[in-house]
Amino acid sequence: MDAEILHSGFDGLKFTVTTDIPPELRTALAEAKAEAVRTNADATLERGGIAFAVRRSGGMAFSVHTGEYGAEWFFLDPENRPKNNPGVTVDFRAFLLATGGLRAAEAHFRECMAALAIPYVETQLRVSRVDFAVDFLAPWFEPDREALIVPPGTRNREFTGVDETETHCTGARVTGLRAGAVANRQLAIYDKRAEVIAKHKAGWPVIWNAARADAGRPPLDLTDRDQSQVWRFELRMGSKQLRNRWEMCSWADLDALIGDAFADFCQRVRYCIPTADSNRARWPVHELWRAVTEVVSHDLRDMCSGVVPDAVKAANRAEHMRMLDGLALGLTVSRAAAEGLADETDFEAFVRRQGPALLAASREHPAPVEERLAKAAGRYRFR
Repeated sequence: MDAEILHSGFDGLKFTVTTDIPPELRTALAEAKAEAVRTNADATLERGGIAFAVRRSGGMAFSVHTGEYGAEWFFLDPENRPKNNPGVTVDFRAFLLATGGLRAAEAHFRECMAALAIPYVETQLRVSRVDFAVDFLAPWFEPDREALIVPPGTRNREFTGVDETETHCTGARVTGLRAGAVANRQLAIYDKRAEVIAKHKAGWPVIWNAARADAGRPPLDLTDRDQSQVWRFELRMGSKQLRNRWEMCSWADLDALIGDAFADFCQRVRYCIPTADSNRARWPVHELWRAVTEVVSHDLRDMCSGVVPDAVKAANRAEHMRMLDGLALGLTVSRAAAEGLADETDFEAFVRRQGPALLAASREHPAPVEERLAKAAGRYRFR
């Protein structure tokens, strides 16, 4: 195969729990949410040694997260919960799954539920979304709608940008192909390199380069598209497949059946090599789809990247600091221009004056700097 597998594993996972949060937690979340509204920033709620960031959003419910290496949590207010709606929804982050797999996700779920003292039993769990992804280094590849063979009635689209701007015309370089519905069964093939660059997801190059290092290959140079084009094949299954077809609900069900479900996915959806044969069922399977099928056929629970999560965190922290440095420089230049400065000598003198001025302003701030630093740190989970 003229392509290199850089990563394979779970990329998305969502559970719901038909239970209510306890009154004490509801009160604490309401207070934290009010604080978030007052400060226009996430408020931190500590429980059992875990920091939960409470957002100001969520309507009548509570929107909480545990960082890029945790999960998104959504708690319905038990005093306003619509009938038959699950009280808890948890959506696990991609980096947690990429570096720890399903075991890390389950451990995080159980630790958080215990820390929050939310009562539940296994029969109250419902898995509602599972994604599995394979990343290929294949600069020669470009998605072709004609090559995709899907069950009758399945919708398919092309898109030509990182934000999935859909198009039905030709002429522009196709950067992705999507078929099916998220609630049922969906295949997405897209330019992962472009997404990583546009959205500054610095953790993914760490994961890819770890795989290349294991194979004795040099790291990718993302500035050279012809040498670093990464295509992601992402297999997504929603509740119609997981619950209705496969009757998956709990973590045990997921462990027992998810391999079979994705193997079935690979049989029902295929990416082929178009030929002159009018019978599309006879078209040969594309080498990349054959590789996806082979990866899925193995024990999915054992498919983790092998990357230490701290390496991904360090890369994301460095990228975030570079972004903040750029913002700080831009604001400093704007402040100097507002003062009427026009040359490099004046600007350098201005920068030297700003340090003491900022320290003086910080000392006069009504909130102690330790409190402000802790609040800022609570918005980012890099450690």
